[in-house]
Amino acid sequence: MVDKPIIHYAFEEAKAAGIEQFIFVTGRNKSAIEDHFDHSYELQHTLSSRDKKAELALTRDWLPPAGSISYTRQQEPLGLGHAIWCARNLIGDEPFAVILADDMVLSKEPCLAQMIKQYAQINGGNMAAVMDVPRAKTKSYGILDVARSQGKLVSAKGLVEKPEPQKAPSTLSIIGRYILDPGIFDVLEKQKKGSGGEIQLTDAMNAMIGDAPFYGYRFEGKRYDCGNRVGYIEANIAYALEHPDMKADVKTMLKQFGKKA
Repeated sequence: MVDKPIIHYAFEEAKAAGIEQFIFVTGRNKSAIEDHFDHSYELQHTLSSRDKKAELALTRDWLPPAGSISYTRQQEPLGLGHAIWCARNLIGDEPFAVILADDMVLSKEPCLAQMIKQYAQINGGNMAAVMDVPRAKTKSYGILDVARSQGKLVSAKGLVEKPEPQKAPSTLSIIGRYILDPGIFDVLEKQKKGSGGEIQLTDAMNAMIGDAPFYGYRFEGKRYDCGNRVGYIEANIAYALEHPDMKADVKTMLKQFGKKA
């Protein structure tokens, strides 16, 4: 997207939030992700031989330290809850963050960094980034049953996965950013399939309410859903308009499209 893969934006957001260990849950035919976070020796050799110092730096200066990245496989597409459970032995017994790379948030301060600051001020539990959506779209999200609001922080007494609009307890929806208590693994271990025949993280977090609080965090920034074609195009335009090397040309291009429309 724009000038790097979407997964790289997720990595940069996690790094900017102070994350030092990165775990990728992948599946079949996803070896390109592993290759991306490694040296490209053939390319680097070519750039070096042509004295392309600036381009060479771009291929290697950002690489994470050796041993800071791990990979595990989700062998069946059984949902987000199952994907997170697959990483349980790598994560261990401490709170951890989750980023869904196809949910991109454009903001001055990275969304996860905002959440970590807020999480440090509460007494544990689970937290997700949340935003209001049109009621007609609640069936596409996990929705909060709100107990109380305190500024940007919302306490929930329940969560509902993809409710029909007329049954949704609110329009406050979860997007792909989480900070989770390690106790979630014990719940996911026993979790039955829910909406869509998948093991839903929302169901597991809901089951923990009472033992561990759940908070929604109203983040600052604009969220783009790159899981659909229009959202992906919109995100490309938005990020290109923030890119110092291309924003002027993109603005000119958009004006031309505006004239044609």
